[in-house]
Amino acid sequence: MLNIAVLVSGGGTNLQALIDAQHRGEIPGGRIVKVVASKPGVYALERAAKAGIPGGVVRRRDYASPEEFDRALMAELDSCGADLVVLAGYLSILSPSVVARYANRILNVHPALIPSFCGKGYYGLKVHEAALAYGVKVTGATVHFVNEIPDGGAIVLQKAVEVLPDDTAETLQRRVMEQAEWELLPRAVALFCEGRITVEGNHARIDGGDRSN
Repeated sequence: MLNIAVLVSGGGTNLQALIDAQHRGEIPGGRIVKVVASKPGVYALERAAKAGIPGGVVRRRDYASPEEFDRALMAELDSCGADLVVLAGYLSILSPSVVARYANRILNVHPALIPSFCGKGYYGLKVHEAALAYGVKVTGATVHFVNEIPDGGAIVLQKAVEVLPDDTAETLQRRVMEQAEWELLPRAVALFCEGRITVEGNHARIDGGDRSN
C-alpha cells in the first residue's frame, strides 16, 4: 500500500475526485495520507478534514528563501512517508530540488492536451481562455509526471473533450473537469500504485495496457 500526498491550492475538486475514487475502492494499491495546501483557509483542506485525512500548510511567503521553502515542503512530504505526490490544482511550480527528490513520483493533471496550451503561465481559466481564443474544436486534459520543465514531463494519460460553439472559459473548464480531469487523475494514481507505469526517458508506458479505456 503506497502513501499518497496531495498538494492543493484552492477548492480541491480534483482532490475530491481522488477521495471519491478511494472510497469506491478504485485505488486499491494506495491511500491518501496527507493533503498539503499552499496557503491556509482553502476549501481543499475542509474536504480533507471531512474525509479524515490530515492536512497541512506550507506557504512560500513564510520562508526567507526558496531553499527554506523547499526544505519545509520536503519535510512535510517525508513526514507522511509519501511514495507518490499528486498535484491537484497546485499553483506553485516545484523547484528542481523537489522534483529531483521525488523523480518520477510526482503526477500532475493539466487542463489541456499537452503540448497545447501548457507551460509557464498556463493555469486555471487561462488555459481555457487560450483554447477559446485560438479557436480549437477539441481540448481535454493530460496527466503527466512532473520534471524540471513546467508541463514537460512524461505523459501518462490524455482524454479529449469537445469545445462547443457557445462555450465560455468557465463552461469549458467545468466540462474538462467533469469529462476528463476527474476521470484521468484517479486512474493514473491507481496505475502508479499498482506499479504499472514505466518511465523511459520522457515517455511513460502503461504495462498491460490501460484497462479503463
